[in-house]
Amino acid sequence: MEFSFCSRINALILLLALCSPCRFIQSPMDFGPLNFLQSTPSASIDFGRIFFNSPLAVLRPQSPKEISQLLSFLSSSSFSKVTVAARGAGHSIHGQAQAHDGIVIEMDSLPPSIKIHRKRDDEPGFSYADVSGGVLWVELLKESLKDGLAPRSWTDYLYMSIGGTLSNAGISGQTFKYGPQINNVFQLDVVTGRGELVTCSSLQRPDLFYSVLGGLGQLGVITSARILLQDAPHKVKWVRAFYDDFEIFTKDQELLVSMDSKVDYVEGFMVLNEQSLHGSSVAFPSYMGFIEQLHAHSSDAYYCIEFAVHYELEKESNADQVVEEIAKQLSFMPSFIYSVEVSYFDFLNRVRMEEMNLRSKGLWDVPHPWLNMFVPKSGIAQYRDLLLENISPRTFDGHILIYPILRDKWYSNTSAVLPESGEENVIYVVSMLRSADPTTCSAECLTRLLHQNRRIVETATGPEIGAKQYLPHHSQERQWREHFGGKWEGLLARKSEFDPLHILAPGQGIFQREYSAHLQTQ
Repeated sequence: MEFSFCSRINALILLLALCSPCRFIQSPMDFGPLNFLQSTPSASIDFGRIFFNSPLAVLRPQSPKEISQLLSFLSSSSFSKVTVAARGAGHSIHGQAQAHDGIVIEMDSLPPSIKIHRKRDDEPGFSYADVSGGVLWVELLKESLKDGLAPRSWTDYLYMSIGGTLSNAGISGQTFKYGPQINNVFQLDVVTGRGELVTCSSLQRPDLFYSVLGGLGQLGVITSARILLQDAPHKVKWVRAFYDDFEIFTKDQELLVSMDSKVDYVEGFMVLNEQSLHGSSVAFPSYMGFIEQLHAHSSDAYYCIEFAVHYELEKESNADQVVEEIAKQLSFMPSFIYSVEVSYFDFLNRVRMEEMNLRSKGLWDVPHPWLNMFVPKSGIAQYRDLLLENISPRTFDGHILIYPILRDKWYSNTSAVLPESGEENVIYVVSMLRSADPTTCSAECLTRLLHQNRRIVETATGPEIGAKQYLPHHSQERQWREHFGGKWEGLLARKSEFDPLHILAPGQGIFQREYSAHLQTQ
């Protein structure tokens, strides 16, 4: 007997009502795209490999309407404890896209759709792409480059979903120039926690539009987005320069981000040991001679500035000449500057090279106790000292990125949170990206690393440094209130409006599912 999707959802709700709070195991009943599974590897594992929360069921929708129907039924069923998490590429760290005994929506099952609109010369407005929420950024890049176009703002790693990064912010070395990815989207299609399928923008339902951007999945599931595009350069001059003085390193980074008419990308990283240099040098084998400098000095750390200048056919300016002019204004260690020329695609896809290298060694699918922070300019030196007090530079396994972004390039009305640091415009991104190889780091070792991260967060978010977590993970409501600060009350209001039963994104741990009191006593 054939059941409609609506009938299958009705059956699910009935089962949940009868059996809750019992836990489901393998069910012989086939619910079409909604399946009960005893083992759900993709839905209970993420990139962090720290939390493993198995859902009750997995939905692999064929259209946004199916997501809408599911959430409509759940939002009208206050007797149920079921929650729902949307999962894109699963690149979260602390189980943010998981739903323990809930339902995970695997967004990659939506039919992929990428439609490029190149603006004509006589047409007002901008070029853009309409993209379904489960599409990966690398897929959008490949398709847009066919028309000589590309999005303006990126993440370092392109194999993440459109909806996933827009639910956070989406940052990389272009953020100082164009703002985060959430600043470069015109329109969204969103399914709210009530099951409403809404098209929203800065002009149409702006309350939903801005609150979903950076909203950690709390207010709706992004099923499609209209992304701003610009003409793509054909290649990139990619430069790295080394420093042995942190103050000079940050001063030069801040100089670079002030040159947004010349510089197209700015990042940087700490060089703690030989391994960290090897791990970041796939495209720069020529500078491996710098290892001798590492052995010759007793410095706790060195630093590397990374910047890029685009080659653009339409401009007469020569990228090599621009780089030479910029380099004259920097104060890096004499002779320690290196450059390569790469295609635009290869530059944006640079982390993929490192991924393939790690996969070949069996070091990609391992726990990743990462920590990402936004640090005010006034606290960056103290934060650097805090890191070095808590880690062992000689044995540290991973990368620590440090680079500046500018507050005035961020829309203040999105849900994304930056440090509340008064008039300071410069904010640093500091990402401690380390791996825990199970062959050398036991479960006890991983626990120590996570405790270490927690100590750093507790100190850094205090009044002396005033940092905020990016991709935040907190266990108490008080911590979430402090994290959102002045945006907390607005988030509460939007949550009450768009997801009043707190169905969405349980893995974030911000809100508890609302359901009838009589069920709690059973």
